[in-house]
Amino acid sequence: MGVHPSAVVEEGAQVDPSATVGPFCLVGPHVTLGPDVVLKSHVVVTGQTTIGAGTVVFPFAVIGEIPQDLKFKGEASRLEIGKRNRIREHVTMNCGTEGGGGVTSVGDDGLFMAGCHIAHDAQVGNNVIVVNNAAVAGHCVIEDEVIIGGLSGIHQWVRIGRGAIIGAVTMVTNDVIPHGLVQASRGELDGLNLVGLKRRGVARGDITALRAAFQMLAQGEGTFHDRAERLAAETESAYVREIADFVLAESGRHFLTPR
Repeated sequence: MGVHPSAVVEEGAQVDPSATVGPFCLVGPHVTLGPDVVLKSHVVVTGQTTIGAGTVVFPFAVIGEIPQDLKFKGEASRLEIGKRNRIREHVTMNCGTEGGGGVTSVGDDGLFMAGCHIAHDAQVGNNVIVVNNAAVAGHCVIEDEVIIGGLSGIHQWVRIGRGAIIGAVTMVTNDVIPHGLVQASRGELDGLNLVGLKRRGVARGDITALRAAFQMLAQGEGTFHDRAERLAAETESAYVREIADFVLAESGRHFLTPR
């Protein structure tokens, strides 16, 4: 615990006494580090950035820098990171922009592997895993328990529903339903994340209902939106209703639809 003599903590930074700031770190004047936060070494935390209790940031990560957005004109914006995250080497997370609400947020208990990127105004939930060198573009919404495979890219404004999994080396350009399985280089919805559902202890009846719902979305009559409306009206499964509500919610993008 404490601040290493070689670290630079600028005046105004709020560093909890239990936090650790390792060798050659830089902590900017508008940064707040919560209890038991650890910056291992050579970490830059700048901007109006808050890091929650128990989060560990590994060497050469750059947290809270300005957005990679030419529309950014220096307006006040923030980055809010929750508790118990693991932010590995060379990860970058940027503050928000005025056009995106001004806040980039990351939830609790995430794992952000080496070299991944969380862009401006992204909203990332709890228990999210972003694997090595994957990139989440601006304004994306990544719901809880999502896994994004290595070297993948999530296009700006895309929403990825809770519990979905994105395979490695995949470009995702449209919204992904909760519990979906996406793979192939141009992001195809190829089924449900059955492994993830079973690991989370989802009841067999709900998994059966999800499979039937997926078949309806893939092969039912009417448009994709029409099928989701029928699911919302007919289902008794909370998991299926979650998918229907996700599809029926307002979105700036189309959906990946079942093959």
